[in-house]
Amino acid sequence: MLRRKPTRLELKLDDIEEFESIRKDLESRKKQREEAEAAAAGEEAAAAAAAMALGADHKSREQMINDRIGYKPQPKAGGRAAHFGTFEF
Repeated sequence: MLRRKPTRLELKLDDIEEFESIRKDLESRKKQREEAEAAAAGEEAAAAAAAMALGADHKSREQMINDRIGYKPQPKAGGRAAHFGTFEF
């Protein structure tokens, strides 16, 4: 393997200013996103509290998670005939 002298990297004032501007921009976007998420969570909590106060729907934790992720479990076919095809007695 060939050896070479280490490359010298110089940090210029323009580079520092560019880095600071990008960092501030990213921080402001992050803060806006967190505020939007907090507002949405607050609205969801208020809606959930209103539903609970009205006694509308008491779902189990599993049902709430399934609703949130959009999973709709299909009921399994019952009876021995369904198991006979898979040789499960």
